[in-house]
Amino acid sequence: MKEVSEKQKLLVIMGPTAVGKTKLSIELAKRFNGEIISGDSMQIYRTMDIGTAKITPAEMEGVPHHLIDIKNPEESFSAAEFQQLVRGKIEAIAEKGKLPIIAGGTGLYIQSVIYDYQFSEAPADPEFRKLLEKKAAEIGNDAIHAELQRIDPESASQIHPNNSRRVIRALEIYHCTGKKMRELQSMQQPELLYDTALIGLTMEREKLYERINWRVDLMINEGLLEEVTRLFDQGIRDCQSIQAIGYKEIYDYLEGKVSLEDAIVNLKQNSRHYAKRQLTWFRNKMNVEWFDMTDQENIEKKIMEISRYVEGKLQVKSNTY
Repeated sequence: MKEVSEKQKLLVIMGPTAVGKTKLSIELAKRFNGEIISGDSMQIYRTMDIGTAKITPAEMEGVPHHLIDIKNPEESFSAAEFQQLVRGKIEAIAEKGKLPIIAGGTGLYIQSVIYDYQFSEAPADPEFRKLLEKKAAEIGNDAIHAELQRIDPESASQIHPNNSRRVIRALEIYHCTGKKMRELQSMQQPELLYDTALIGLTMEREKLYERINWRVDLMINEGLLEEVTRLFDQGIRDCQSIQAIGYKEIYDYLEGKVSLEDAIVNLKQNSRHYAKRQLTWFRNKMNVEWFDMTDQENIEKKIMEISRYVEGKLQVKSNTY
């Protein structure tokens, strides 16, 4: 890691799903000679393309992308692993004389990279964890999520009941320390490890929700049902990957729990709720410079405004104007 006086420059683009992070990241990467690191916890999975809104090779426009398609769907992935991989990528990109750019919407993962965040400080109790895993298997994920809701409502609101691994981890932390997960995280030093420009994208809620609903319809038309059915037919069950929004709803349909129509309605609703949680996270946890992307007709003007902010914040020159 560089000394404080020589901190590596880093651009981070965050925001809720469907707000336009991908397009902006490409434009800024071309303007500032950058390479993009995915800040999305689900785009790491191979064959899970439509439901994660994964960028296509054509959409990359020649800009190198990292941490996409690095895991099989049945493999697990953690914020600690993400932290290690991304910090390595930042160093490698910088060594080529390029600007590292993290673009994504997984708040805790991004936070763990750019701040001095020590996962080793969180204690563990393997026996207690096994008891919770057994309880979840016997009486369901909702039961252990209800327990988290009782003792730590904030964490419960951020973690979906089907994400049993994270629910159990939050309960384990409380069991070992008597502290809520967010409380333990807040005790860690908030020092930025990089010379960072934190850009947040937002949008009027109705417009954002329209874009989310449109994106879900597009995913269905592009073959989301077929994509998820392939995973289902491969026997992939109870994995971190299929807990992602866009997959668990279709799994409910394939398991006969809901109609396809209801699954799509649930997918849209869960996506909207997730976008709201993302915005809350970024506003509460990090010092972000916000840009409103509602006016898509004048998007080039907005990109220019953001480019000028990046120039001033990081003291870098754009090669576009």
